[in-house]
Amino acid sequence: MPDGPSSPRLTRYAHLLAPAALALVLGLWGIRRGGTLWADEAVTLEIARRDVSEIWQTLGTVDAVHGLYYLLMHGLFALWDQLSPEGGPGLVALRLPSVLATAAAAAGVGALGARLAGRRVGLLAGLVFPLLPVVQRYAQEGRSYALVCALVTWATWILLRAVDRPGRRRLWAGYAALLLAASLLHEFAVLALLAHAVTVARSAVPAGAKRAWLLAACAVVAGLAPLGLFSLTQSAQIDWIGPPKPPELLLFAILSAAGVACAYIASASRRTPTRTPTRTRTPIRLPVLALPLLVLPSALLIALAPLRHLYVDRYVLFYAVGLALLAAAALDRLTRLPRHRLVPYATTVLASAAALVALVPAGVQLRGPESRKNDAVAIAEAVRETARPGDGLMFMPSRRRVWTLVRPADFRGLTDLALHRSPRASHTLYGTELPAAEIRERVPDFRRIVAVHDVAGQPLDDTDQEEAKRAALREAYEVCGTRRVTGAQITVYARPGAC
Repeated sequence: MPDGPSSPRLTRYAHLLAPAALALVLGLWGIRRGGTLWADEAVTLEIARRDVSEIWQTLGTVDAVHGLYYLLMHGLFALWDQLSPEGGPGLVALRLPSVLATAAAAAGVGALGARLAGRRVGLLAGLVFPLLPVVQRYAQEGRSYALVCALVTWATWILLRAVDRPGRRRLWAGYAALLLAASLLHEFAVLALLAHAVTVARSAVPAGAKRAWLLAACAVVAGLAPLGLFSLTQSAQIDWIGPPKPPELLLFAILSAAGVACAYIASASRRTPTRTPTRTRTPIRLPVLALPLLVLPSALLIALAPLRHLYVDRYVLFYAVGLALLAAAALDRLTRLPRHRLVPYATTVLASAAALVALVPAGVQLRGPESRKNDAVAIAEAVRETARPGDGLMFMPSRRRVWTLVRPADFRGLTDLALHRSPRASHTLYGTELPAAEIRERVPDFRRIVAVHDVAGQPLDDTDQEEAKRAALREAYEVCGTRRVTGAQITVYARPGAC
C-alpha cells in the first residue's frame, strides 16, 4: 500500500530502483578495466566460445562446478555474435551479466530491508550494497559470483514471504528453485541454507513454516548432490587454495565485529520511535536474518581449514548482503536519535561522509589495470616482448598455461616444451603435458628458454613434470634476467655464457 493517496509510484519503489540504478552506473563505469583480463575470466572466455559438445566434454574432466555458468555464457556469446557479427564477444559481453546481476542483487537488498524494517532501511541497504568494494570488484568480473549473489538475495526475500504464508507451496518451490540455481552456478551457495536455518530457528516462525523450510532445504541438497558428488572427482582443482592468510582473518574478524555492533545498535533504544514497515507481518527480525548471512558461511569455510583449505571470500560473496542490511539498520537507528543526543547523530553523519570519501580511491583502483593480480593480457604482452623466435617456452606450473588463452598470437614462434595436447584438443583448461622423462629430453635442444611461473614465495607443485622442469633448468641453464608482471614472473634461461 502507498504511504498516502498522493504518493508517486517512483517514490514507492525508490528502495528498489535507486539501488539498481546506482549498481548499474558503478558496474558500467570502467567496465573494460583498461583492456585487462585476469586468468579466471580468460577461462570463461575460452570455454564459453567452445561448442556445447566441447564444453560438455571439458566438464567431464575439469571445472564441472562452473558448468552451468559456462553454458549460460555460451548462449550469451552466441546471441552477441548474431547482434554484432563483426566484433564478436569481448570484455563488455563477458562482464555485462555480472553488472546486471549486481543491479538485481542491489534491488533485492532494498526489498529485504524494506520488508524487514521499512522502506527507509531498504533504500539505505540497497545503496550501501553496491558501494562495498568487494561488490564493486565482482560486479565487473566474467565469473558467476555476482549471479550467485543475486539469486541468494532474492531467494532470501522469497523466504520472508513464504514464512508469512507457510501454506503457499509456490513460494517454497520458488525459494528452493532459486537456491538450487545459485548452488548449481557455484556449490558454496548452498551455505546460505546454513544461515537461513539459524534465522528460521531463532525466529518466532510457525511450526508449519519450519517444516516447509526443511523440505525446501532437503530439495536443494538433493538437487545439488549429483553435481557435488561428481565434483569430488575434480577436487584437485582447488589445491591452489592455501590456508586463510592473517589479513583475510583480520578482515573477517573486523566485518563480523562490525556486524555484531550494527546489530546491537539496530536492536537497542527500543523507546526510540521507528516507522513500522508497511505490508510486513514477518516474525523475522533484520539482525536475525543478516548476521548469520554475514558470518556463518565464511566462518564454516575458515573452520574447515585444518581439514581442507576452502576459504575464498568470493565463494560466499552474499555475505555482503548481510553487511549492507546491518549497516543500514544501524544508520537508520542512529539518525533517528532524539535531538538532545546530537553528538552521536553528528558522529554518524560525519562517519558516513568519511566512508563515502574513502570509497572513491578504492573504486578508482578497482577499475585500473593493476587491480587484478593475474592480468593475462599484460603477461602475454610481456612474453612477446621478452622472447625471441625459436625460444623454448615453459609454464611452471602447467595451470599457468591459461595465460595463453587470451592472446595466443603472442606465443607463436615459441615451442611449449612440456605440452602434449592443447587445452581445446584435450578438453581441459590447461592442456595435457608430456611425461617427465620426455620433458627432460626436449629441454637441451634449446639455447634459450622463457619460463612463465609464479612469483617467489608461492608453493611449488610436486608433480613429476614440475620437478623435471625445475631440475632441467637448474642443471644446464643460468638465469639471464627476470621480470614481474602482475601475479606472474617471466624468467629467461640460457646456456652458460649465452645470456
